[in-house]
Amino acid sequence: MSVVLDRIRRVAGAHRPRLVLPETADERVLRAAERLERERIAEVTLLGPPEATRSHARKAGVSIAGIPLADSEAPDEIDRTARALAESRGERLTPADHDRLARDPLFQAAARVRDGLADNFVAGAARTTSDVLRASLWLVGLAPEVKTLSSFFIMVLGRPPQPELVLMFADCAVVPDPTPAQLAEIGCLAADHFARLLREVPHTAFLSFSTRGSAEHARVDKVRQAVKLARAARPELHFDGELQADAALDPGVGRRKAPDSVVAGHANVLIFPDLDSGNIGYKLVQRLGGAEAYGPILMGLARPANDLSRGCSAEDIVGVATISCALAASAALRPT
Repeated sequence: MSVVLDRIRRVAGAHRPRLVLPETADERVLRAAERLERERIAEVTLLGPPEATRSHARKAGVSIAGIPLADSEAPDEIDRTARALAESRGERLTPADHDRLARDPLFQAAARVRDGLADNFVAGAARTTSDVLRASLWLVGLAPEVKTLSSFFIMVLGRPPQPELVLMFADCAVVPDPTPAQLAEIGCLAADHFARLLREVPHTAFLSFSTRGSAEHARVDKVRQAVKLARAARPELHFDGELQADAALDPGVGRRKAPDSVVAGHANVLIFPDLDSGNIGYKLVQRLGGAEAYGPILMGLARPANDLSRGCSAEDIVGVATISCALAASAALRPT
């Protein structure tokens, strides 16, 4: 585990938030649950048919002794989720869909978070991102004043004896082509999350193929407008843009291209102008730069809920759950 993730683990472990894991037929989830409970990172609940969950654990050689098993087929679980769906969706669901989703452990996990019976849930090892986002938005909902659900990755570069370099990338997983207002909100939320998780001052760079007017294009204008909106919303934070990646990260280039900037050359939060660049960027840094990538971590929900890649390992699940629990342990993030 990286130094930074160990620091985040200590934040989560000091409070042990209540975490629900609803994909109990997946060996990776069971192994992650065992570790999260053993290391006292969270109070874990496995939500699914109990006998089937025990059977899967035995076949995988995983000990889930001491981990509560919530029965997804119990009438109170189904009724709670049905009420939550009725409150959030009304008549927009057909009776058949309403009944099906009320019996779905993923939506039951979201309903538990909605009703304050859990502090967060993590899913997506076996379910699609669209399923996880739908459950999160419908039943957990957005935080007050937040307009758009978005996400970030924590990127950790460097191996001992070199010091770790920790960056936050946003948005790399949810919003395909954000408007200037959405991009500004993503920047504000990402800066808040960086400060809360890492206990460091965020220096947030809005990235572009242009630095401070070196190119003119509608895409550059979008980034400039986003920076203006972010600064107006949160004048106490350090925002700059538009900046090219080298100007954002390299102190020498930053001094040459933006000599008056407190962000250029020192950025630790990178805001990508669209999902193409964000997704490509984090995967290039991960695959070619050897970075550890933790995420996507969802931003903007009223309470934490997080998605996994279906190609994730048990270690990946532990990492995302640890970050999710650290956010659940913190006070609510200040909205933009």
